[in-house]
Amino acid sequence: MRLWSLHPSILDRAALVACWREGLLAQRVLTGTTRGYTKHPQLERFRASTEPLDAVGHYLMSLRAEAVRRGYAFDATRVMRPDAAAPGIPVTTGQLAFELEHLRAKVGVRDPGWLPRLPTLATASPSLLEVPGAVESWERATPAP
Repeated sequence: MRLWSLHPSILDRAALVACWREGLLAQRVLTGTTRGYTKHPQLERFRASTEPLDAVGHYLMSLRAEAVRRGYAFDATRVMRPDAAAPGIPVTTGQLAFELEHLRAKVGVRDPGWLPRLPTLATASPSLLEVPGAVESWERATPAP
């Protein structure tokens, strides 16, 4: 499961679509309607929010907004809390930098034409609030070579 901390506009098509699917799965985990992925470390930040379903709802709607901008059809009716306010979940600058390089490595293989669209500095998802710090403790991926 990869719930990107990066702004959805940075994600290539494959990352955006996969993140939407994974976000919907995260929503199910948070409601207790699935048995898989219940201990996934990337869910820690949503669970730490005062309203986890609002947090994941806002996150999903930010992904959907980017998808709609690109002409994709992400079904908003699948989001349980589509009108949730931005939760301001903290994400570290180190995590954002890590994810940007992780994305760069993936895009270099699957969609090299997207590489020029990737920024030098990462920006956070509208659901997240950038704070100084190293890579998040919940990150399990290894750095790209």
